[in-house]
Amino acid sequence: MKWLMCLLSVFALWMLLFWSLDPWVLGTGAFFALLVGTLLGDIFPDRLEKLLDPRRWLFLMIYLPFFFWCCVRANLDVALRVIHPDVPIRPGIVKVRTTLRGEMAKTFLANSITLTPGTLTVDIDGQDLYIHWININTDDVRRRTEEICGRFEPLLRRIFE
Repeated sequence: MKWLMCLLSVFALWMLLFWSLDPWVLGTGAFFALLVGTLLGDIFPDRLEKLLDPRRWLFLMIYLPFFFWCCVRANLDVALRVIHPDVPIRPGIVKVRTTLRGEMAKTFLANSITLTPGTLTVDIDGQDLYIHWININTDDVRRRTEEICGRFEPLLRRIFE
């Protein structure tokens, strides 16, 4: 099933890119879809058909501006820490625990954290994420998790789970 979903996704993307029903385009697209499906079908995400639900797309459209706003705020925070000598910088690697279960949801969370200035996802180990954080202000795992992941998890849960 994953192989077929991968094959169909690659072929659909090919057709969207070329936007032609020419036999050469169809044949080349089918060849590359078969090639990519055969090579990468094993690592294709499970239950990708869930992403066809329009409610998930609505939450994605809500998530994108929210993520952009979080990035702007984090950029300003990092800039203030760099420019102002009295604002603390206490970098280190912290462990946070996510409640997201799906691999794609956890990957999206890790990428969102990494793309936000001041944080960098170093590793994912089950439900634990190891984050390099510019200013560790608490030793409580629950508070760190809320501060780093809490803003992204509710929307990502609605998108991917």
